[in-house]
Formats: sequence, structure tokens, C-alpha cells
Amino acid sequence: MKRYRYRIAALITMLSLTHSIIASPIISARIESAPANTDWSKAVVDSTIKRFPTADSLKGWGYAKALYLYGVYLVYLRTKDKRYLDHIQSWIDLHIDDQGKINRPINALDFMMPGNLLLILYQETKQEKYKLAAESIRKVFDTYPRTKDGAFWHANTQSRQWQLWADGVFMSLPFLARYGQMFGDSRYANDEATKQMLIYYQHLNDPATGLLWHAYDESGAQSWANPETHQSGYHWARAIGWYGMTLIELLEILPRNHPQRSALVEIAQQLAKAFERYQDPVTGLWYQVVDKGRIEGNWLETSSSSMYSYMMWMGVKRGYLPKHYESVAQKGYHGVLTKLSIGADGLTNLRDICEGTNVSDLAYYFARKRNENDFHGLGAFLIMNEQIGAASVGYKPKPLSWKAN
Repeated sequence: MKRYRYRIAALITMLSLTHSIIASPIISARIESAPANTDWSKAVVDSTIKRFPTADSLKGWGYAKALYLYGVYLVYLRTKDKRYLDHIQSWIDLHIDDQGKINRPINALDFMMPGNLLLILYQETKQEKYKLAAESIRKVFDTYPRTKDGAFWHANTQSRQWQLWADGVFMSLPFLARYGQMFGDSRYANDEATKQMLIYYQHLNDPATGLLWHAYDESGAQSWANPETHQSGYHWARAIGWYGMTLIELLEILPRNHPQRSALVEIAQQLAKAFERYQDPVTGLWYQVVDKGRIEGNWLETSSSSMYSYMMWMGVKRGYLPKHYESVAQKGYHGVLTKLSIGADGLTNLRDICEGTNVSDLAYYFARKRNENDFHGLGAFLIMNEQIGAASVGYKPKPLSWKAN
């Protein structure tokens, strides 16, 4: 009887939430004076530019800011607002010189992620420095350290040696595949990217849940590594989101006859099934530790919810997933919108975004800061919104071409 009452209450709550979303974009009591035709991507980008008006205010070369700026580029493609492209270019120009030298060593997968912006800027401007900088990142792959079975370490540092983190695939592999398409290196790039995805999957897959573990340590030396499997002990939400988004980005590029394409589609199907299983029935969101929703201290996290929603939405649109996952993605999307508000200063606020996170125990994951306007969440939101929210502003996004124009 209790379970029956719980399901009824959850259904009523979701019906109420869905009605409010359809009726008006004013999703939350925290949203003040939002016009009925609010373009949430533009609102988020404009608010962030006001908070970070210069490249120097965005500061150092890093993956989270690059994720956000990649999202900005998607908004630029729709709006053609040159301020957005300038916002990206000024940040990249802060970190490379006229010969394309990047002002920091690329000694971790995380530092490869901004390479996507170099490819974008080369497409848009044809300035040689962007091609040279992208080429310098591509060359790092040739000597980058690997596990004995050929997977890239998370970082070429003593504290990360022999380790695979699910996060790392998004930091490195979409750039590699896009570079290959742009500069005639696709044979290597596509084979390497799919090889990496499958080795990572082999070590991180958890058949019991359908989810991925956060990390794996080939050496078994890390305190978090299971003595037998060398896997970490928890399913941290954003790590799995990074992997899921990588599946989509690689499948956008891989030729249909690539021998490993079907294997990636099967993994996407496995993750989608798990995402549906662990989606919070009331809010549509996902928990910081995905399969521990009923444990006190766990919390609903925004960046991963955006990533999962995006992966499933695109999976349906591209024919990788059954049609019913569209409604699962929509429920997640609506849930994320409840985390978005407009403050008294007229700027958007996106809340409950997990800060940057290492591999550790359950208490550590639960205690991570729940940031507002963190770049991890802003970027994931923009990528999701430029797909799922596109119809509401009359826009039909096209697949991106990474061929040099």
C-alpha cells in the first residue's frame, strides 16, 4: 500500500511539473520576471559573459571552461551573434602565441579538451596558429603513456599513473576524432578512439547495474582500488555522463561501416537502460552517486542530469535507442530546468552542480560542493539545451561538420 501511494504521489507531482513547463518557462519559484519567450541558452551565455567579461577573468587553460565555451559555440551557430565567437577566441588567444604554442604542457587528458575550440577557430578563421596548436595536441597521443592493454592514463603524472577515469574519454577522444576528420587522419583517429572506448568499458563496466565505475587502477596501488578488480567502488554520476556524451560525439563522426560502431551503440543502449532505471521518478533528475538515491546525504546533480538527457535524446534522434527514451530525456530536461533561475540582478543561476571531483569513498562524493554556475554545469546545460530546447525557439540543429572548409 505504501508503495502504491508513493507511485500515485510521484505521478501527480510529475503531471503537475509537466503542465507548468508546457504552460510557461517560469519553472521555479526562484525564477523572477522571465519573459514567456525566454531563450535559456542565450540567457545563460549572456549572464556568464557579464560575470566573466574578459578572457583573463576566465583564466587558465582547462576542460570545464572549454566545455562551457564549446556550448557557447553551439549557441553561436544558431544565433550568429559574433560576441559569442569573440568570447571563445579571446580565451584561446590568451593561451597560445602566434606560432600556436600553448602556454602549458599537455600532460593530462584534461588538457586536451580545449583542442576542440582550436579546431572550431581554425574552421571559422583559417588562422594557422589554431591548426598548429591543434597539431601539437594531436602529437601528444603518439607518446602518451598507456596501460599494458593500450588505454591512455588519466594523466602523465605520478599520482595518476596506470589509472583510467571514465571522465578521460570525453577530454581526449572527441578532439582526436574531429582532428582526424579535419586533417585527413581519420583512419588512425577513429580506430584509436573506438579502441580506447572499448578498453575503458571493459575495465569500468558494472553488469549488475548497467552503469560504469568511476575509475580503474591497473596497478592496484590506489586506496580506492578493489583488491581483486582494481575498480573504484562507486558510480559517480558525472563520470558516466562524460562517457555517455563521448559515445554520441564519436558516433556522429564514425563512418557507418566502421567495425566497432555497433559495439558503441550497444554500450549506449546499456547506459540508457540504466539511466532510465535510476532516474528519480519525482524530479526526473539523477543522483550524485547514481544507484544510491535512497541513502541519506546523496543529492540530485545538475551537470550529469544534463549529460544523461542529452545522450538519450540524441540516441533516439540518431536511431541508436528506442523511441520511448525521448520521454525519459524530456523528463530529465524538465528536471534540469527546475535548477535554473533568474536572480534579482537579472542574471541566470544554475544550481546544484558538483565541483571538480577525484576518485574516493561515498562520504567524499556526498560532501562535494553543490556549486552554482559552475562551468561543468553551464557547458552540459548548453549542449543539452541546444538540442532538446531547440524546438521551443524554432531551431533545428544540424550535425556539425569537422571537415576543413
